[in-house]
Order: sequence, then structure tokens, then C-alpha cells
Amino acid sequence: MVRVRFAPSPTGMVHVGNARTALYNWLFARRMGGKFLLRIEDTDLERSEARYETQLLEDLKWLGLDWDEGPQSTLEAKTGSEGPSAPYRQSERLEIYAAHTARLLEEGKAYRCFCTPEELEAERALAVKEHRPQVYGGRCRRLGRTEIEANLAAGKPFAVRLEIGPDALRFRDMVRGPVEFAAETVSDPILVRSASGVSAGVPVYNYVVTVDDALMGITHVIRGDDHLSNTPKQVAIYQAFGWKVPVFAHLSTILGEDRERLSKRHGATSIASFQEMGYLPEALANYLALLGWGAEDGKTETFTLTELAKIFTLERVTPSPAVFSFDKLNWLNRHYLKQAAPERVAELSWGYFAEKLGAREAAGAELVAWFQRLLTLLVPAVDHLSQLPTKAGLLFTHDPEAARAVPENVEALGVESARLVLCEFADRVRAHSGAVTPEDFKGWMNEVKVATGVKGKELFHPVRIALTGGHSGPEFDKLIPLMEEGAALGLGIAGVRERILGFVGA
Repeated sequence: MVRVRFAPSPTGMVHVGNARTALYNWLFARRMGGKFLLRIEDTDLERSEARYETQLLEDLKWLGLDWDEGPQSTLEAKTGSEGPSAPYRQSERLEIYAAHTARLLEEGKAYRCFCTPEELEAERALAVKEHRPQVYGGRCRRLGRTEIEANLAAGKPFAVRLEIGPDALRFRDMVRGPVEFAAETVSDPILVRSASGVSAGVPVYNYVVTVDDALMGITHVIRGDDHLSNTPKQVAIYQAFGWKVPVFAHLSTILGEDRERLSKRHGATSIASFQEMGYLPEALANYLALLGWGAEDGKTETFTLTELAKIFTLERVTPSPAVFSFDKLNWLNRHYLKQAAPERVAELSWGYFAEKLGAREAAGAELVAWFQRLLTLLVPAVDHLSQLPTKAGLLFTHDPEAARAVPENVEALGVESARLVLCEFADRVRAHSGAVTPEDFKGWMNEVKVATGVKGKELFHPVRIALTGGHSGPEFDKLIPLMEEGAALGLGIAGVRERILGFVGA
């Protein structure tokens, strides 16, 4: 049975590269009828934090990725075994690593290295000077038992290194094909650190990840290509224990549109930040799937997770770098926003307006219905939900002086016809009592057209500027009820009367 894993380190937020790795592992497991494991690699004791672990669990759940085996949330009480290979946090598996280290030492496949940091640095500097590979020369390989025992008796600190044989290290990569590393380029990797401080005696990443993958029966290791250089060391560890080497699949780097490695300077990169911005999880998951993979027909680009799980294959993953395009993500998000139920969109959007609308739980039916109509008007014009407050500014903000100062409005308001239109329209507003309806507005505009002889944009632009502060925007028959009802609901929204008379003068 196929068994894959996602093994993040809780040292920061989950970014799009991690999330794509998790998604591809999940899709492959579901496609092959296998198991998807989640393992927390927290041996970096100085940087690992529980809050990051909690966040990454929440991020995976938000994306719709469930795991068959793995740790339970630190926010939940444990209800028993987390799976047959528990524990799934490396910090809880130190005794397992220690037992395997002892086995390698006993079998003569690993050795204690007593070299000091100063000696190692001098060796590295000499290699640089002589233009040789900067790899460990293996001096402690040759230590005799008497010298080793004397060093131990003296309390001299040591690291544990794996002895690498003379043969090239080879593995199969489903994305890149056969890969081979010469043994001399790998050197004898450290398995357990000797450095003082928090990390003293802690096994290193390449060692523990290999032990865990082997003991958890991982058949395919799907991860980013930044791990490609680690793989020969891990293959050597598999061989030292006599374990079967899994199939590897190293995913391409994700670049920004400037062809540089994607980073914070390109904009949002963490999953939590995309959620905060109001991207839908199905849109982000769909887009992540397309970063290095494509459908067989070469055309289809919108997929649900269920659809992806039926067609995803590693054979269609490309080794070429993937370019992250916010335009493409925004296109997908607009697609899914159109498909989303209005109630769901309202629930997701409420937080952006909580300061104006109050708590969702305390909102009455009238306010909820008004808000849903507001979203029906505005959502088609946004890429993500956090843009809604800006789009809604034409309702919640009424500043005649600011509207008059907008360069685009100055020309439209500066002609005599604009003053005539506004005065005629204001006269009808003054003569009207009660709420203004779209029918009222339409009738008045027709009357103003006849009275002034003005038509087209010269007729409508001045009125729109007076009502909304701009000369373009939503249709009046939808906008005016929102203004009038918003004012009646006490939301601090100015109605048509207040806006027009405030603009031309009472």
C-alpha cells in the first residue's frame, strides 16, 4: 500500500511551497488508495513553537486536507492512539533514534567524531585554499579503540557520523528520473550533533527523517527540490540499516513573477495570510495543484479536491520551476466566489465589516438580509473578500468636499450642465418625503433630462458623483435601496436626501 507523509517543521507559518507539498502528497495517497501521514519535525528545539504547530494543523484543515495518521491538535484532548506509528512528533521519538544510533555504532557503520569546531573549520579553510570539495576528511574513522575510550573517559564531546562507502549513491526520482551522487561529494554525514547548548546530542534532520520514514513504512517521499541534496545522505542511511529505499519525487521551486524564489516581498505567501485576505480554500487548493502539474487535456484548470484526487499523477508533475501568479489565483477565486452560497460568503465576509455592523451573532434578520444584498452587488467586483470594505466605501463614506477634489470629478462638475442637473435633481429631492425608491430616482432623472436638455453621461455623472463620490459604480436601482435601508438601520450610512442636499447645499 502507498504510504506518504507531510512532515513540516513548526518553526514558522505554512507557506505556499509547504502547502503544495502537502496537497500533492494528499492527492497521491487518495488517488492510489493509500495513507496520508502527518508528522511534526520539531527537533529544532530553539525555533520550534507550539503555536506554529497549531497553526499548521488549522491550515491543513482549512485547505480540506485530512490525514489518516498523525498528531492530534494541541487544542484538543487526546482520545487514544494517533495511529500505529505513534508518536508523530520527533521530539517524542528521541529514544527511538538513540536505539538506532547505538545499533549503527555497534555494527561499525557509524563512528564517534571528536573533532572540535576549530579543527573542522581549519580543514574546511584548507580545502578552499586547495580548491578541493569542502567535505569532512574522515580523520576520526581511523581512531583506535584505546584512543576512543580515552576520549570518552576524559569527557570529550563527540558527534556521531555515518561512514560512507566508496560506491555512488543512486535513487529513483519520479519527477527527475534516475539521480546519482558520487560518494566523495557526500562525505561522512553527522547523525547526532556534539555542539553545546540546546542542540547538544540531538540527532540531525537527515537522520531522523530517514528513521521515521522507514519505521512508518513510507513508500514515496514527495517534497520540495530544496531537499534534493539531502537525499544521497538519506539513501546511505537506508542502506546502512538494510532498509528499502523509497521512491522520491522532488517538486520544483515556486518562483515569483520576476523569476526569483517566491518570498514575502512578492506579497502574501503564508496560508493563514491568504485566509485572512478572503481567498476561498477551494480556490487556493485548486491553484496550488496547478503549480507544477496540469490536466491531461492541457486545458482544464478548475478542479475540486475530489476531482483532483481522481486524476492526479506524479508522472504529470514537471521539474521546471512554477511561477506563482496572483492574477491566476484571483481568477480562480472569483470563479469560486460566484459558485459559493450567498450565506457562506456573508459568513466569511462579516468580519471585515464587524466594526460597522457589530457582532454577527447579535445581528437581526433585516441587517443580515441587507448585508447579503450588499455582497451580491459588490462581490463580483473583487478578487478576494478583504477588498470588500474598500468597495463598500461608496456607501459608508460620504464626503462632498473630497468628492469635489478628485481630479476625474473636477472636469465633470466644472461645466454649466452639471450645475443645472444637480440643482434640478435637488429640487425634486427637497419636495419628496420618505424613503427614495429606484422608481422615484428613475422618474426624477427623466424629468431632469427634459427640463435641462442634458442626456447621457453629462446627465448621470454629476448625480453619481454627488451620491457616491465617483463617476462610475453599481447600478442605481440596486444601490439606492442599500443607501436608504442602510440609513434606516442606523449603520451610519447617508441616504439619498442627505447625500444630494449635502453636495449641492440644503
